[in-house]
Amino acid sequence: MTASAAVLLEARSLCFLRQDEPVFGPVDFALRAGEIALVEGDNGSGKTTLMRVLTGTLRAASGDVLLDGARFSLDTVAGAVVFLGHHPGLKADLSPRENLHFAVGLYGIRTGADVDDALAEVGLAGYEDEAVRRLSAGQKKRVALARLLMLPARVWLLDEPYANLDREGIALVNRLLDGHAARGGAALVTSHGAVTFAGDALRRIRLHA
Repeated sequence: MTASAAVLLEARSLCFLRQDEPVFGPVDFALRAGEIALVEGDNGSGKTTLMRVLTGTLRAASGDVLLDGARFSLDTVAGAVVFLGHHPGLKADLSPRENLHFAVGLYGIRTGADVDDALAEVGLAGYEDEAVRRLSAGQKKRVALARLLMLPARVWLLDEPYANLDREGIALVNRLLDGHAARGGAALVTSHGAVTFAGDALRRIRLHA
């Protein structure tokens, strides 16, 4: 990542209030292609809230969000940004393969991506047709990670991506982040534990109420 890389996601004087009390802000950052940014802050500083503002599920009290230089809207974010939160966002009665096909039907597919290859890459070979409700929490997280590999979104918003993963799973998340940055994507990541990603592209964004 270089200083001349394109800005994919930008926040300008972004503030969020809850019951007229500030949760965070003002926040200013520019997330560039090839960059991974860690959102830091004490418990209650609004890390998850920021992610939800950036996905459009919560409305900021003030400030602007720009995606590829244009004013953010739910229409522009669809397919351009993918969010992975505390819940994997999977349909429990569908299989991992069916869940990925469903996501691709909604948001499109990344060039060269293949469902079975993605599931194998996250360690779910042999579980492609198992109902998601029968999988462990860690396996469900891996299905959600495979979804990242399938979709064309250049911006990843990952809220606690290391949760419910063993050491091998944590290393998997880091490999996916490295690969995404190398392809010209960018990611915003929150983590309550010590950050485990040590790639050259890592930078930090600090939230203050």
